[in-house]
Amino acid sequence: MNAVAIGLILFSQVCLVAGQIWLKHAMNQTNEETLKKSLFIRNFALGIGSLTLWFLLWLGLMRHFDLSYLYPFEGLSPLLMAAGASVFLKEKMTWRLWGGMLLISAGLALVSISN
Repeated sequence: MNAVAIGLILFSQVCLVAGQIWLKHAMNQTNEETLKKSLFIRNFALGIGSLTLWFLLWLGLMRHFDLSYLYPFEGLSPLLMAAGASVFLKEKMTWRLWGGMLLISAGLALVSISN
């Protein structure tokens, strides 16, 4: 596994998280009294585009690598998602949520190093 492959895997996870955050931001705008359609459409389109990029990257990565090697990298997405939600969406994160995500990621890391 070279640095380019690891970079593409990490970039795919960032695309997944960014897409989810943009879609959540767009959906939050629908709760406001004055819906700014241009902002909603922009965030919604960015979310769909980012998730599409993630999907196409993931398909390409699955073509070249074993799924048993790729899938443990999905363990990064809960941590990235929580960090992104707390920074970009101002969601409150408790120590229990962080602890649970760390346990999930640690378990996936153990699975990945066992290969």
